[in-house]
Amino acid sequence: MNKYLKQLIELSNIDKSIDGFAPRVAEVEKSLKASLEKEAAIRAKIDELKEEITEAKLKRSKNELHLKELSDKLKELSKKSSIVKTAKEVKALQLEEEIAKEQCDFANEEIERLDNFIEAKEAEVEAEIEKLKEAEAEVAKIKEEISGEIEAIEKERAEVYAKKHKLIEQIDQKILAFYEKIRKWAGNTTVVPVRKQACYGCFMKINDKTYAAVLKMEDIVTCPHCGRIIYNEAAEENEN
Repeated sequence: MNKYLKQLIELSNIDKSIDGFAPRVAEVEKSLKASLEKEAAIRAKIDELKEEITEAKLKRSKNELHLKELSDKLKELSKKSSIVKTAKEVKALQLEEEIAKEQCDFANEEIERLDNFIEAKEAEVEAEIEKLKEAEAEVAKIKEEISGEIEAIEKERAEVYAKKHKLIEQIDQKILAFYEKIRKWAGNTTVVPVRKQACYGCFMKINDKTYAAVLKMEDIVTCPHCGRIIYNEAAEENEN
């Protein structure tokens, strides 16, 4: 087998392994991701509830302020009632007083409603905080459980990268550049076997002349259809 072809087959296999690490890590971290999302959702819910409580307290304060203003107004109306002289003035004061009292009743009812609302929302916050504690405990547990797996994968990844670095140092730079150029668009199908006289990158049948060159394995051969590097899988396996 051509020396450079053998190196490219090995490099291609290493690159496939490297690209396979990310999905492996993602699979291991799947349960952690779900738990973190759950934790984040609870935190968002707590923030939302607290915002609603803050708004309700602000409205309550406004109603209390308005109630004080109405109370002051009623006192003022009471003073005026002792000095008015005509029936028309008395009637006008009484009407104004009735309106102020109605507004007082409404303000008191609104304060009571807001108090109940705030109490209910604060209870919800407490319940969500308990859920958050459970979610945080779950995240911590999962992190502990998967840490060993992640560590093993990272160790394996480092070994594969070291193997790739060593191989790259041995490969002719022109051959390597040629490989990388194809890999930019072909990815992990840069180097593919030929099976039943077909390129297993584009699955097109190759002509007899190209196929004969592939079988010999004396040169680096590319697929005439797609441009991928192709090789005789059976011969490569026999050499290994």
